[in-house]
Amino acid sequence: MLKLSHKNLDVWKQSMLLIKKVYIFTNNLPSDEKFNLISQMRRSAISIASNIAEGLSRTTKKEKQRFIEITRSSLVELDTQIEACLEIGYSSNEELSEFDDLLNHIFAMLTNLMKKFD
Repeated sequence: MLKLSHKNLDVWKQSMLLIKKVYIFTNNLPSDEKFNLISQMRRSAISIASNIAEGLSRTTKKEKQRFIEITRSSLVELDTQIEACLEIGYSSNEELSEFDDLLNHIFAMLTNLMKKFD
């Protein structure tokens, strides 16, 4: 594996933890959601870590900032999908509470990272 600087960032490490949590959570969703909600949630989670990595490999500040902006959008997308699980009745507030702090923490870190590229 490549030894690149993005792997040292807390925001990337937390996004990798988020992937793990999403995969564990989606394993318990109904199997008829395999090609819908499960797939979408997993893609959203993976795109968060992936866009951090890709963005920080870009050469200009503008490109880096744009990728971090896209990353935040993927995080918001995942948050909406988690909320959908609650609305549909696939999960409870208690089960989903583990995501609250992590999503908010990653969002704040991404916002601060974006400011570094202004």
